[in-house]
Amino acid sequence: TNRNILPDKLPPQMLSNLLWAAFGVNRDKGNFGKPGRTAASASNSQEIDLYVALPEGVYLYEAIPHRLAPVVAGDFRARSGRSSAASAPVNIFYVVDLTRYVLEGNPDRRINDPDVQKSYYYCAVGLIAQSVYLFAASQGLAAWFHNCDKTNTPQEFKLRPEQRVLFAQTVGYPA
Repeated sequence: TNRNILPDKLPPQMLSNLLWAAFGVNRDKGNFGKPGRTAASASNSQEIDLYVALPEGVYLYEAIPHRLAPVVAGDFRARSGRSSAASAPVNIFYVVDLTRYVLEGNPDRRINDPDVQKSYYYCAVGLIAQSVYLFAASQGLAAWFHNCDKTNTPQEFKLRPEQRVLFAQTVGYPA
């Protein structure tokens, strides 16, 4: 972890590569009829969404077709919950979508148990965050995984009740 991050913007290709490494599609056919991703998820639920806060707005990373979809305009990086992260170029918010835990056709009959779900989504976030750390290290970037504002963020990011903000991760050039 390096919390000393410059406000300098990342080049678009580097941001693209970062998000692909985090949770992009790396094979057409994974389990349960879904494409495979760069980080594992329970029963390939792909329950974690990456909301990317940049200076100009918040975007949802859509792994298929590998793009950022606008969510809300404005600078919401301060919702990362850390004052030094508010000026960093990228804050990734990890959001779980509980509707993606589907019992139909799933061999894991515990998939609808809230305690089991919690263990699954915390593990999934850890795997994705580690991919971000590895990418950052390979590119000479600083990265910092931390808590965030879970009170205001859901409304501001227009999340549904079945979605929960879990953590944030800040990425940029080291100071």
